[in-house]
Amino acid sequence: MKILIATDKPFAPIAVNGIRKVVEDAGMELFLLEKYTEKKQLLEAVADVDAMIIRSDIIDNEVFDAAKKLKIVVRAGAGYDNVDLAAATAHNVIVMNTPGQNSNAVAELVFGMLVYGVRNLFNGTSGTELKGKKLGILAYGNVGRNVARIAKGFGMDVYAYDAFTPVQAIEKDGVKAVASTEELFKMTQVVSLHIPATPETKGSINFNLMNSMPKGAVVINTARKEVMDEAGLVQMFEERPDFKYLSDIKPGNDLELNEKYPDRYFATPKKMGAQTAEANINAGIAAAEQIVDYLKNGNTTFQVNK
Repeated sequence: MKILIATDKPFAPIAVNGIRKVVEDAGMELFLLEKYTEKKQLLEAVADVDAMIIRSDIIDNEVFDAAKKLKIVVRAGAGYDNVDLAAATAHNVIVMNTPGQNSNAVAELVFGMLVYGVRNLFNGTSGTELKGKKLGILAYGNVGRNVARIAKGFGMDVYAYDAFTPVQAIEKDGVKAVASTEELFKMTQVVSLHIPATPETKGSINFNLMNSMPKGAVVINTARKEVMDEAGLVQMFEERPDFKYLSDIKPGNDLELNEKYPDRYFATPKKMGAQTAEANINAGIAAAEQIVDYLKNGNTTFQVNK
């Protein structure tokens, strides 16, 4: 069995070594395609592989057409909207993610950006503290739980909304569950976004929602750029001089926001949420273990294209 790591953003060498050990201990072969610059390279590399480990790489119908022997793709990370699930299913390919492996890394980045933001991007002026502030967590999955854990260490008052998580599961962590996204925004000064990009969520974080936040509003996005209504974001900056937006994904109007609101807007140069040595290793090895378990035992626990 041939397993390919196809990543334009390579894993750390220690992660590759860990993946290799899992794969070779199972009697399989590992191949690498790193820092590729053209899709043609990816299409050639997948021609005879049985499995793939990817990160943010785009895996679409053309890739599945080229990968005649492919049985499984694992996205090393939680999000998987870079994979065409319908095309995978049509080609009888299993798609999995590795939920939870990057969650602490993303949660720590939330607070790295949040401290930077409330201290006015360290521009020398007087900022504010987090202690006693109300934090809203939109989607209470693995990352949201870690955000709540860290927030309590800062002395923040933590609220959450998740349409798919029972109230009891949220409140057992000492977090206050609210009934809707609208309620979450209205009552919290800081909102951290952890929702996926779906037809229902794309553009859902709009002006009216953000404008309902109390004075000193901060929105942090470590989820997906598509969930933001970018026109509404511009309007928010124009009408609310107290508003700040901190993002791990550059919006399409990044240059405009940076030029007009340099003290209230920050976006990382590239998506950094999972960019830690620990997350890199955890997600990569988990992906390899899931592939081996599927190929040997048929385990589909983390399948996302059911």
